[in-house]
Amino acid sequence: MYRILAAVLVAGACASSLQAQVQSSASADSDLTLDQALIDAAVNSPALDAARSGATAAQAQRAVARLRPNPSFDAMAENVGGSGAYRGFQSTETTVGLSVPLELGGKRSARVAVADAQIGRATLESSIARAELRQRVTRAFNQASASRRRYEIAREQVGIAAEVLRAAHVRVASGRASPLEEQRAEVARLNAEGAVERAERSAIVARDNLALLTGHAVTGLDTSWFARVESPGPMSRTDTASTLVVAAAQADLGTATAQIRLARSQRIPDVTLSAAARRLDATNDVAGVFSLSVPLPLFNNGRAAVDLASAQRQQADANRRLALLDAEQMIASARAEAANAATTARNTTGPMLAAAKEAARIARIGYREGKFGQLDLLEAERSLSETRSAAIDALADYHDARARLERLTAPAPTDAKEAR
Repeated sequence: MYRILAAVLVAGACASSLQAQVQSSASADSDLTLDQALIDAAVNSPALDAARSGATAAQAQRAVARLRPNPSFDAMAENVGGSGAYRGFQSTETTVGLSVPLELGGKRSARVAVADAQIGRATLESSIARAELRQRVTRAFNQASASRRRYEIAREQVGIAAEVLRAAHVRVASGRASPLEEQRAEVARLNAEGAVERAERSAIVARDNLALLTGHAVTGLDTSWFARVESPGPMSRTDTASTLVVAAAQADLGTATAQIRLARSQRIPDVTLSAAARRLDATNDVAGVFSLSVPLPLFNNGRAAVDLASAQRQQADANRRLALLDAEQMIASARAEAANAATTARNTTGPMLAAAKEAARIARIGYREGKFGQLDLLEAERSLSETRSAAIDALADYHDARARLERLTAPAPTDAKEAR
């Protein structure tokens, strides 16, 4: 009987342990990772939808640019409603024909060239939108992870403050310390509780902001990514000309160049050919009518439009050179910031944090045993709290710098370069 009861108890314990492991595994699986957040945000991003619509519009614009001018149907009645022999419709001459405008100067190919340049720019806009979304989601995930870490540390500080208060109460009750120590410990506990409330609000706001990007509620975060710090590596030079920032400026220059060609083609007048058939009511005969219409560029010869397009191209070229210079400076700064933040994060999360924890532990034990004063304990706890906060700040700065560096060095797509 006892053996059966023992077997049942062991089986129940194993089942409980297995259920706890399954629940723990399910909880771990439900924690949102950065990769999953990026995927979810890409599905729900209106910025990507807008960029895709812009690319579709650019393709449609090219189809419009390839169209030729429509012909015109002409109908004309002459010698109607006059006097004498031209009274009424007895001498009417009716002409019916077709007019076809002919574009000269390569206007159609120039329009297509402008449309092709705009397609390349729209392709870059899609890539830019994805890179900016990745940076935005990474920063939101970083803020949510940091806020959660700050909240967890604040809760630990509440427990530590409560433990210090109990120790102070024991010391005061035994007559080994002044009641002032208990009051100071009470103030520290109240401050710790207030810090928890503030940290909790910040964590909720950061989590909700991340949920807005992903399109669903965030119940848990996989913060293991937050603690990872990569080695900075050598300060290699980036091919700045192939980045999205510079490629966008280069695409604008290509569009401006195509606009000059279009403006020059507009200076060549188009001609209109007309062919018609005229019926003479007086003799009931039919005759052909042919005409050629050529506009005279007396008041607007298109030179002003060419000058405007040339000035805009010069501006686009200056913006391209400025974008290249700014990109080199920003990439160098972001790389240095990421390396410095990585060094600070490794120091604050490694030896410094370990030393601060050990100092606080020794101070707590010594305070309980009466070897250290309360001021020594409070100083050790303050140092530990500042070191923990500095470690979180360093990790957050590191991931922000990495996200900014990744955005600045994002390469332009190959099809965008070909479209340029």
